[in-house]
Amino acid sequence: MARAPTGPQPGGGAGGGLTVAVTGPSGEIGRAFVRALERAPEIEQVRAFGRREVVPSAEGWRKTTYTRGDVLDREAVDALVAGADVVVHLAFAVMGAGGSDGSRVNLDGSRNVFAAAVRAGAKRLVYTSSVAAYGFHDDNPPLLTEDVRPRGTESHSYSAAKAAVERVLAELTTGSSTDVYVLRPCIVAGPDALMLIESIPYVQLGERMPSAVRRLLEAVPVLKPVIPDNGVAFQLVHHDDVASALRGATLGRGAPGIYNVAGPGTLTMRELAHDLGWYAIPVPELAVDLAGEAVARLPFVPAEAQWINALRVPMLMDTSKATRILRWRPRFGARETLRATIAEARSAQLLR
Repeated sequence: MARAPTGPQPGGGAGGGLTVAVTGPSGEIGRAFVRALERAPEIEQVRAFGRREVVPSAEGWRKTTYTRGDVLDREAVDALVAGADVVVHLAFAVMGAGGSDGSRVNLDGSRNVFAAAVRAGAKRLVYTSSVAAYGFHDDNPPLLTEDVRPRGTESHSYSAAKAAVERVLAELTTGSSTDVYVLRPCIVAGPDALMLIESIPYVQLGERMPSAVRRLLEAVPVLKPVIPDNGVAFQLVHHDDVASALRGATLGRGAPGIYNVAGPGTLTMRELAHDLGWYAIPVPELAVDLAGEAVARLPFVPAEAQWINALRVPMLMDTSKATRILRWRPRFGARETLRATIAEARSAQLLR
């Protein structure tokens, strides 16, 4: 296993700027975040660390070095964070990807990163959680604030894992001298973050359709896909706006703590269908509840089916704390982010 290079002691760059260690830099948030760090004059050095093959020069990174490694490797993680002023943990196996190995990455890997940051005496530790950590519960308040306890939803692996990692973080950092920032973004989208589109069951099914069937659907407009709409509103946030919030936390803006992150405005599945050029049909709330209950009772729930649970109740967040304390100002509204995401999905031929 590759070892991350050992950098200068905290705050010890030749120019006095910050050294930042980042896990998961190649994900839907990671690339945008590294770009944001590259532009920040306060940042002198970025050490990026992840499983995928990444060539910094191909990404346009000049301050950033990259080491291929695994957060499950404790020695590699210790080497990564040694001397770093700030540790930012983004690595996560999304929606149960990777099976049991994905679960180990999320829990054991996160534990390794958090513990290493505390041992190394990092000034700040920044973790990207999710709105899903709150859990999809009927008794959630209409607008989620950071004071709401993150309970997760056991039948939704992503939600349960995000809540569990937050518990690990609290366990390992309570009483330490490391300042902790936790960001809870809503659904992240944008040209670098196509999971919103990739998670639509029709898109996943389309990849497995015979080519003749796909051509027929494309040729006959009346056969456009249909998205069920029960009127539940959801939020989106552009990956660049998440990156700007992360950069603020990395630089120590405001105060340590938990921050909700979402773009202005809300959407429904009807608006998603409209912008995709598909049909939307009203579906009674009861039908969505019954479908969610059926999915929850399956002994093994495929990742692509878990989205049903996320549509059962609104998961809208109050972001006033981030705007007030972190001085975070999102540039993109929900509809603008959606349209940019769809445009990129079409360009990448994910949508036909």
